[in-house]
Amino acid sequence: MKNSIPVVPQLATNLDLRGYKTLTPIQEAVLTNEMIGKDAIVSAQTGSGKTVAFGLSISSNLLDKKSKVISTRLPGALVIAPTRELALQVRSELEWLYAKTSISIASCVGGMDMRTEKRNLNKNPNIILGTPGRLKDYIERGVLDLSALCVVVLDEADEMLNLGFREELEFILHSTPKNRRTLLFSATISKGIEKLASRYQNNALRISTLVKNEQHLDIEYHAVTVAPRDTEHAIMNILRYHDANNALVFCGTRANVNHLAARLNNRGFSVVSISGELSQKERLNALRSMRNGQSKVCVATDVAARGIDLPNLELVIHADLPKTKESLLHRSGRTGRAGNKGISALIVPSESGKKVQRLLDNAQIKAIWQKPPNREEILKLDNERILLDLMTPDHPTAEENNLISLLVEKHSPEEIARALIRRFRKDKFAPDDIQEVDEINTKAKKMARDEFKNSVWFKLSVGSDQKADPRWLLSKLNRVGKINKKDVGSIKIGKDESFVEINSWTLDKFLQCLEKNNELEAGLKAVLLDQSPKGLNKRRSLPQQNNSKQRRKTRRAKDRQIFSEKKHSAPKMGKSSLKATNTSKS
Repeated sequence: MKNSIPVVPQLATNLDLRGYKTLTPIQEAVLTNEMIGKDAIVSAQTGSGKTVAFGLSISSNLLDKKSKVISTRLPGALVIAPTRELALQVRSELEWLYAKTSISIASCVGGMDMRTEKRNLNKNPNIILGTPGRLKDYIERGVLDLSALCVVVLDEADEMLNLGFREELEFILHSTPKNRRTLLFSATISKGIEKLASRYQNNALRISTLVKNEQHLDIEYHAVTVAPRDTEHAIMNILRYHDANNALVFCGTRANVNHLAARLNNRGFSVVSISGELSQKERLNALRSMRNGQSKVCVATDVAARGIDLPNLELVIHADLPKTKESLLHRSGRTGRAGNKGISALIVPSESGKKVQRLLDNAQIKAIWQKPPNREEILKLDNERILLDLMTPDHPTAEENNLISLLVEKHSPEEIARALIRRFRKDKFAPDDIQEVDEINTKAKKMARDEFKNSVWFKLSVGSDQKADPRWLLSKLNRVGKINKKDVGSIKIGKDESFVEINSWTLDKFLQCLEKNNELEAGLKAVLLDQSPKGLNKRRSLPQQNNSKQRRKTRRAKDRQIFSEKKHSAPKMGKSSLKATNTSKS
């Protein structure tokens, strides 16, 4: 690889050490001969390696072929990013790319110690990375002199304009030489971007590696349909099922971030959160915890997560649905980066299916619609992981061999295996039972229930005294009796027993699930009845969603009826009757 890259030898060596076997399309595009020294507007997918791309591109302005610095007047390059996290992430990338060269790098971002930054600027760094507000402040104070600058990079220019940094950007660009080189990187080329480019670039080349009408091939999109009250359970089951080394969960508000992070922490997940209410130090600590493996799940808001780059992020979950296609693409783009595969899972409440499909169509994304993983699927995968984790290909050390001999001598293979299984399962919570959501619409389901004619009744040996409720019974019927929710009619809860109505065509399958003495499971008997039970309160297996609305309508109708009856039954009072009344009072 070193010989095939058209950059100075040391950068090629650094790329090789970093594991770059081939360059991404955007990295190849900025290294063509026609790009040398030219202005450019570059658009590429999130996660396509654009940081390394502009790092390689500006090297022609900073280093000669022997990896020596070209200009003695500093700084030579300025990179502007919309957020602190992204600016610091860019700095980290450029530091390894320019390792073992004479290039020095400094950052100027909001929320960091200004005294430290000023000391670093006094050392005359070759490359400066910063956010618009802090850079403008330093220029106005005379701390930062950009008169010798030869190249400027605007990273995520569209986001900087969206965040209202146009004034700061124009001030910074006016403080640089007119003959400087300007590279503008943006996920989308809006009218605002084109206007900015026309004012501050000269004959800019247009480079795009985006393929129209084609979604990111390294990201697999899942649309997971759930009942609204099962949203959190679905998120937890998805995290358990995929068991990703790094997962990022997006919420719409700070309050939702705090709530969900607390719930996940209570269930045993190693979780951190990032939101606008946290200090810069707390955000950096959270990201550091994710990168070093101490935490596996990060819950964040959209704005706080701008620029987050977690190595090998495997899973993105949209706990709160994105409101725009740009938000969907940005969130999902945190995974599937630099050739790695990733999953983006949208948690879709049952009533939001059409809305989400429109969002996906607008973003030109094809998603796999599915149910959340259930208990059996997760536990089965747990067992498979146990077998895989035990298969270590490397040879044991002498110390391990001694310990193995002691274990085999004192314990049987069954005892050792049992201990390993229990240790593996120790920190993993039991998956949640999740109510299935039918694909048919609510009206069709209601009509089907009203027309529940072909049915049979079973008496179950649990009631309200045993804390039985319709949802718990539905879960048992589905999990143990293999009965789909749509085949369950009415559920009646008594004090010591309950009654369940099921479609007759599921009778044979249900009877096959019963053990001896008609037991569905230990302590739970199910007896087939000859007729429907009477005298018990009827509780629907699925609470109707418009009950409160229907009650309000009924109450208003009754009020109107009472008012009407009073109006018609009240005596008509003419002048004579009114006079008589007044006379009697006097």
